[in-house]
Amino acid sequence: MHHSYLRRAHAAIALATICLLFAVPRPGLAEEEKIDLGWSDTAELSLFASAGNTEVQTISLRNAAVRQWEGSALEVAVGAVRAETTTTSRVAIGSPDDFSLRATSDTELTAENYFARARYDRELSERVFWFAGLGWEQNEFAGIKSRTSAFGGVGHLWFDREDARFRTDYGLTFTDQEDVSGGSESFAGLRFSYDYWRKLNAATTYASVLIVDENLDESSDYRADFTNSLGVTMSDRLALKVSLQLLYDNLPALGAVALLDSDAQPTGSTVLAELDELDSVLTVSLVANF
Repeated sequence: MHHSYLRRAHAAIALATICLLFAVPRPGLAEEEKIDLGWSDTAELSLFASAGNTEVQTISLRNAAVRQWEGSALEVAVGAVRAETTTTSRVAIGSPDDFSLRATSDTELTAENYFARARYDRELSERVFWFAGLGWEQNEFAGIKSRTSAFGGVGHLWFDREDARFRTDYGLTFTDQEDVSGGSESFAGLRFSYDYWRKLNAATTYASVLIVDENLDESSDYRADFTNSLGVTMSDRLALKVSLQLLYDNLPALGAVALLDSDAQPTGSTVLAELDELDSVLTVSLVANF
């Protein structure tokens, strides 16, 4: 077990060393885009509602504020997704020729998750930077009552042009998690991520972000957050954005499941069962830039 930890630590050091070796600017890269110093803010709002026999209301909010200095930046982001489904059931009372209808409605929360995080980046050279941050999330439908994490490491900016940007990060994490089932754990981990952005034409951009975390206490416990998005500019301030986020957990949390007897009748008891490994979130949002 200790040899496994050492191998992962050596791998992390090796990645950081490679990152530092690439710190020397490479020929052929375009001039970096001039950075506007000070505060900027991006807000996203997504709404969906349907009415009738079944009512569905979904709202997704996200806001990211960035403070830019010479050679450093601070980003603070918060977000929420909440969905409710109301189902109406009807019964008829009386005879086939003379009856009245009685309707009952049942509202169920079908999705709910929240997150908040902050990250600080500081340049070490033209291409290399260090970073540190904190994050919190809650996703009870995925079995997570509360997950708090601290992370830090080094990264490499491979290129930053007016039409494209790509960077990779390598770091260590510490996570404290409380599950809906009542379990809790704290562990150190390794983290790898990349952030890619490309301008497809004058009005359309594509972005891809991948974050992978591995638990050093349990090698089979690793998570991935993979988000791809397409944005279309409508004006200087407004844009439409389609985004697909895939959340993968190789060792998902446990959730309570109703227990039925051999005749498929409720027993009134619940058992703990492993939840699905993969969650997906598709959103179409209105984006405002300030």
